[in-house]
Amino acid sequence: MSLLKEDVSDGALLTVIERFLNAGVLEDGVWEMSEAGVPQGGVISPLLSNLYLNELDHLMEAEGYAMTRYADDMVILCRSAEEASQALERVKAWMEQARLKLHPEKTHTVDMREVGVSFDFLGYRFYRSKRRIVPLVRPKSLQKLRESIRQKTRRCNAHSMQTIIERINPSLRGWSGYFKQAYRGEHQKLDSWIRMRLRSIYRKRHRKRGRGRGSDHQRWPNRHFAELGLFSLVTAQREAISLHKGVKIMH
Repeated sequence: MSLLKEDVSDGALLTVIERFLNAGVLEDGVWEMSEAGVPQGGVISPLLSNLYLNELDHLMEAEGYAMTRYADDMVILCRSAEEASQALERVKAWMEQARLKLHPEKTHTVDMREVGVSFDFLGYRFYRSKRRIVPLVRPKSLQKLRESIRQKTRRCNAHSMQTIIERINPSLRGWSGYFKQAYRGEHQKLDSWIRMRLRSIYRKRHRKRGRGRGSDHQRWPNRHFAELGLFSLVTAQREAISLHKGVKIMH
């Protein structure tokens, strides 16, 4: 609130923000008082985090560190293990004077020259393969999308296939917009899995057990779902890359 008052003179606005910070949080139907920090997932929490950590950004830049930060998540790129340790100690020192704490489990250093190591950042998992660093989707982010699709593609679903597709497309578009930088194989697996879920609905309606497989691919080929308007993650990624390169795809 002291930082806000340096730039904001609107007393009513300051009062609303202070009430937001002191409103408490509701978890599993139980209310808990806000003793510190900002509510997790709050609508202005990222903005307040950016304000509070702005000084850290300038400090790290002045000392020559390459730091990328969004709200309270950050990654610092270093040239050596020694430099990484120094950067970590510098951040710890600043956090202490700012009355903040680094997450004990999420805060660590990673040598991205070693094959098989990885780190997570903003929903992505950056994995070191033998040849390069591959941007994957963090398993937790992937599971969240799969669970959303499962809820809308149950085999006992009574809606028409077109309606089902119309209901899942918004989730796929949003997910694609954020994860279009992920490794292409991630999108291919998801596209295949989603079509399998849809074929399983058809199997159920034809009084067959199990999930879509085998001859189902000939009976209901990929183009069948494309004609019904199913959003393709692979196609969307390909088009995004082509637009970035200035290439127009002809349909």
